[in-house]
Amino acid sequence: MTTLQTKSHQNGAAPPSEIDAVIVGAGFAGLYMLHRLRGLGITARVFEAGDGVGGTWYWNRYPGARCDVESMEYQYGFDGDLPKAWKWSERYATQPEILEYINYVADRFELRDGVQFETRVTAASFDEATNRWSVQTNRGDNVSAKYCIMATGCLSSFSVPKFKGLDSYKGDWYHTGAWPHEGVDFTGKRVGIIGTGSSAIQSIPIIAEQAAHLTVFQRTPNFSVPADNGPIDSEYQARLSENFTEHRREALDTQAGLVRTFNNQSVFEVDEETRMREFQNRWKAGSFAVAGAFNDLAVKKEANDFIADFVRSKIREVVHDAATAELLCPKDYPFGTKRLCVDSHYFQTFNRDNVSLVDVKNAPIEEITEKGLRTGGKEYEFDCLVFATGFDAMTGSLTNIDIRGREGLPLKEKWSAGPRTYLGLQSVGFPNMFTITGPGSPSVLANMIVAIEQHVDWISDCVQYMRTNNLATIEANLDAEDTWVEHVNEVANKTLYPQANSWYLGANVPGKPRVFMPYVGGLGTYGKKLQDVVDHGYDGFTLGVGARELVRV
Repeated sequence: MTTLQTKSHQNGAAPPSEIDAVIVGAGFAGLYMLHRLRGLGITARVFEAGDGVGGTWYWNRYPGARCDVESMEYQYGFDGDLPKAWKWSERYATQPEILEYINYVADRFELRDGVQFETRVTAASFDEATNRWSVQTNRGDNVSAKYCIMATGCLSSFSVPKFKGLDSYKGDWYHTGAWPHEGVDFTGKRVGIIGTGSSAIQSIPIIAEQAAHLTVFQRTPNFSVPADNGPIDSEYQARLSENFTEHRREALDTQAGLVRTFNNQSVFEVDEETRMREFQNRWKAGSFAVAGAFNDLAVKKEANDFIADFVRSKIREVVHDAATAELLCPKDYPFGTKRLCVDSHYFQTFNRDNVSLVDVKNAPIEEITEKGLRTGGKEYEFDCLVFATGFDAMTGSLTNIDIRGREGLPLKEKWSAGPRTYLGLQSVGFPNMFTITGPGSPSVLANMIVAIEQHVDWISDCVQYMRTNNLATIEANLDAEDTWVEHVNEVANKTLYPQANSWYLGANVPGKPRVFMPYVGGLGTYGKKLQDVVDHGYDGFTLGVGARELVRV
């Protein structure tokens, strides 16, 4: 296997002053985008802030980090030979194994020399006179490109709450989204962790095994289902690898980009015994299977109550202390309306003598002190603090860059009341700029690898269409954008998702507009919309022939 974090031999060298496309980010999206554009003979350069490829899996190295989608589903499908060449070791791959995989892909397809590492894009502006993007970096690069493609990821801008007194803390503190690459040894230490989202649920069992004592500060409990992880079945892996192209084609036509059994019955169509048997069988199967137990769990609160009660009963079975179990049981939002977590012995960890749970919902953390933190009038002392406080999801990695479109309009200003896009691909006023799995697309509600490939393939075909037809620009129409934003919200409001204060709504970031960002309609439905747009000559976009000649479709 390849050595991790290998640097490009051209690292630090300025790219050509003019190229066809700038790609921001060298994760799964950026690398596949580079591969597709190269295949079309289009010059492209990837700018990557890290010193290696991997994106999310380069930065998120916290203890226990692993994918919550099964390994066989969470891999590229664009090359039928790739799944045959790579062998996964576990049902759910760990962060190191996923990082090893993406490095393997980078080397197999000779992509590394197209990436300029340790380079952060700081600004990008559209020049209406030339119909080109001017892109600047923190290393002094100033690149002119026809296309600006944002492969920045949905969960790449980590969020540290502005706690009073953080600068005064004398111990070591870490964020799960920017973990030290050399790792952290918590052996014999008093550790406090703030947050109980996905990264906390994965890391808490591992940290608890090392620490002298671990105190978990929880504001909102999360629903989590067992992973049932273990070594991957070799026969299953071989069989699926042989037919992976067809498997991926089938995944693209599903709700979430996952080929799995979905029960199309209502929870009210069966008796209690049948209902409980269905829940139990899917619970034992692990992963997200339980969410597909019945067809109305995500749209009817009365139906959702059945699965929510079932999962709470499982928490109470596992956690010995009744008071702790109740604190860990979510009660304020429907099951599945926050990102459903997948765990390995998370709830069992609270049976350990060296683990404590502190509820900070009614008594928020008052301040970080020199020795720890204060909440509820009590000070807790720690050698280390861990912030598992999530990300400025879907928009943060874009609005943190000074992106300016027509007439110098800042993207951050346009999105000040919430992100506005057409299909999650483009935003009006920003010609030739594409966002891979941007807000308004299924993105985080689907298997991200499938969603990424869907978007990259569409963008690549679009670029090829523009070249064939000698087109200068493509830009979403205002009417199309408004209609799509309305549709995204309308579909979301038909479900239970908006009833939870989740990062889907930006609720974890103070001051961020509360707008439901991903598209709930499903990957298959969305894919048909993408194809329909193309079949009707890029319906909803304005195609620019030259600086003054426009074709509205």
